[in-house]
Amino acid sequence: MKTQSHFSLNKKQRNGILFFWVVIVLIFIGICYQDTLFPLPENKIVQDEQAQLIQHKIDSLAKAKTKKKFKIFPFNPNYISDHKGYTLGMSLDEIDRLHQYREQNKWINSIQDFKKVTQVSDSLLNTISPYFKFPEWVKENKKNTSYKRGATPHHLKSDLNHATEDDLISVNGIGQTLSTRIIRYRVRIGGFIDDIQIKDIYGLSYEAEQNLLDKFTVKAKNKPILLNINSATVLQLTEIPYFDYELARRIINYRKLNEKITTFEELIKIDGFPSHKIDRIQLYLTVE
Repeated sequence: MKTQSHFSLNKKQRNGILFFWVVIVLIFIGICYQDTLFPLPENKIVQDEQAQLIQHKIDSLAKAKTKKKFKIFPFNPNYISDHKGYTLGMSLDEIDRLHQYREQNKWINSIQDFKKVTQVSDSLLNTISPYFKFPEWVKENKKNTSYKRGATPHHLKSDLNHATEDDLISVNGIGQTLSTRIIRYRVRIGGFIDDIQIKDIYGLSYEAEQNLLDKFTVKAKNKPILLNINSATVLQLTEIPYFDYELARRIINYRKLNEKITTFEELIKIDGFPSHKIDRIQLYLTVE
């Protein structure tokens, strides 16, 4: 006799299963439409919007920091505002020293004055000093003054181009390393043509530079014939100590693109141009 077994549910069990599936469907609907069924309180929405606004400002500031480096144009250092000083890289203390000095109705008339008053670092001074623009009367006074007050008269100084390593070591702040570096650089550029080229000596502090120039100066100024930047060739430009072949080629390309270079300040626009050395570059070039 065969027996047949089958699984069957009673009414109570079937109702239980149906209820279970209804609960699952309701949970699914609640997940999909929770924002509609259970909206956030109004104050919570406002807080989220404010948070998004703040984050947007933070992102904007972060993006601004990645923009191109601040471009410096010629300026009178006597009129550096808080904002100008900040963009130049000066600290608050350095800016305050300058403002306190100016409040005494005193004037910055040279790069040395600016260094003494503000106490900025040598690296920052070398970066921004080429853009200092002093009034014409200051320039005239410098032409009529043979040496600084309290400094050694020019005729008592020794020729920097004839100084030996032992001579240079005798200067306070210059040791064996710096004296060797000065001699080697002098040979590489074919001799100093102006005292300002001392700035190119790596590791020479401002104090040591002033001590050096108090004893030595460039006397036999065999200045080279100034090269017209608007007619010079690439090879001619590479003969200038501050230019390599790649920079000389960029200068020529810029000149062709703009038809002519009208000012030295215009050269700052050229990628890789050593703007902090423009005062020394002017010893070799002319713009005609």
